[in-house]
Amino acid sequence: MSFYAILYSVIIYPILYILPAYAANGLPVLFGGNYIFKSVAAPIDGGRKFMGKPLFGANKTWRGLVGGLACGFIVAAVEGHFIPILFAVGVLSSIGTHVGDLLASFVKRRRGVRTGESTFLLDAYMFLIFAFLFAAFLGNLPGIPGIIFIVILTGVLHRATNIGAYKLNIKKVPW
Repeated sequence: MSFYAILYSVIIYPILYILPAYAANGLPVLFGGNYIFKSVAAPIDGGRKFMGKPLFGANKTWRGLVGGLACGFIVAAVEGHFIPILFAVGVLSSIGTHVGDLLASFVKRRRGVRTGESTFLLDAYMFLIFAFLFAAFLGNLPGIPGIIFIVILTGVLHRATNIGAYKLNIKKVPW
């Protein structure tokens, strides 16, 4: 296998595969809170509680969900123009991203973790697991080396982007 084939299969294709999910997961912070839109965003759970605790918490907003999905779908559309299967993969992985993120918030609320507190594994990887689950039935998954690359990249990007958002005053905490 040539260097370029390895580069494509281990780094380039895996990044293209997961990029819509990254966009869907990372950009809601801009749409959901008060950074771009100054009005208060409506929480997805509407303030409802389950077992005496919020379902998801006030930081999971409809505006963030819609904005995040729109960003993921746009990235999927651009990629799909060049590699058609990546459109469907990107749409499904974007949806899976938000299902995983909401499930992580639900679990965190049940465990007594307050909104804004960090639980690295849930915060960094639950969206990724569900992005893969939702898109996997279409096939075209990156190979094992590509998936390992994505897992490592996700951990690094999760930490770096959160620190960056904190320093730009987009997030209140650096995690």
